[in-house]
Amino acid sequence: MQFSAVQIATLLGGKIEGNPDAKVIGVAKIEEANSGSLCFISNPKYEEYLYSTEASVVLINNSLVLQKTTRPTLIRVPDAYASFALLLEKYNEMVALNVPRGIEQPSFIAPTAQIGKDVYVGAFSYIGEGAIIEDGSLIYPNCYIGKNVHIGAGVKLYAGVKVYEDCILGKRTVIHSGTVIGGDGFGFAPQSDGTYKKIPQIGNVIIEEDVEIGSNVTIDRATMGNTIIRKGVKLDNLIQIAHNVEIDENTVIAAQTGVAGSSKIGKSCMIGGQVGIIGHIHIADNTNINAQSGVSKSVETPNTVLNGTPAFDYKSVLKSQAIFRHLPELQQKIQELEKIVAELSAAKNVNSGVDR
Repeated sequence: MQFSAVQIATLLGGKIEGNPDAKVIGVAKIEEANSGSLCFISNPKYEEYLYSTEASVVLINNSLVLQKTTRPTLIRVPDAYASFALLLEKYNEMVALNVPRGIEQPSFIAPTAQIGKDVYVGAFSYIGEGAIIEDGSLIYPNCYIGKNVHIGAGVKLYAGVKVYEDCILGKRTVIHSGTVIGGDGFGFAPQSDGTYKKIPQIGNVIIEEDVEIGSNVTIDRATMGNTIIRKGVKLDNLIQIAHNVEIDENTVIAAQTGVAGSSKIGKSCMIGGQVGIIGHIHIADNTNINAQSGVSKSVETPNTVLNGTPAFDYKSVLKSQAIFRHLPELQQKIQELEKIVAELSAAKNVNSGVDR
């Protein structure tokens, strides 16, 4: 698809500087762009590329003051990053007009399953008894949809997603390849002979609307009741969510994080990569947890920022790190002070002896 600078500026409400007829056929990072590319700059550290790029059109912030002349056509907007995201969204909408529909063969759909309008089921997929797939959902090849699963309208399951029995997926949920929804929670009772007896996991997973889940994520079914992912949650790749966990609205979690059983994470939290959260604790709304932190107790105060293992207040961590960097000097000063104290003590003892 090809677009002109004036078409893009009209869509974004931007102001053109340069050739309004400049054409773009794709998007690229500004440091790698060629003729026909559309780029954007929102971070000042990339401004240097603006004066050497081969891109045809570049989105820039209204506030950017140019240091040199530029070759590309510029489109000034209030927020170049947000405008670029809007363009990508519009592009996806156009691509969506060409999404596949219908049932490919070979695939298996149980006689009691209900399939809505404009649904796509890719080859080698399995849809179990009593499953419901609402209008406009896309089930790409090699997916498994278990018994009594309910999939809302406009859901997209990429190739190889597995959804176990009784789980519920809300409208417009997107789940990427390799993810497993509703596998058994990690429940085993220790026995007197040193073995472990499996505890049946009879709950399910409920995922509300507008959730996006990356590749190779595992969300375990509840032992009893529900594991719940509330609306608007975004999960990166390679995340483990254990049984009976609840993640509240609009929380985002980065890759390789693990949340142990029955923990509750509040609304609008931001959790970095490789974070570990123990079971049966509560994380307050708007908590930020930095990467590689280990959270071992509940966070009761909203808007807290945590760092480290065990994780504690981020400002305290920075102060501790500043002290830690100077430990060798501090040790030397302590040794010097100990020497002085020892000398003073010895002198005092000598003086005391003379007085007697």
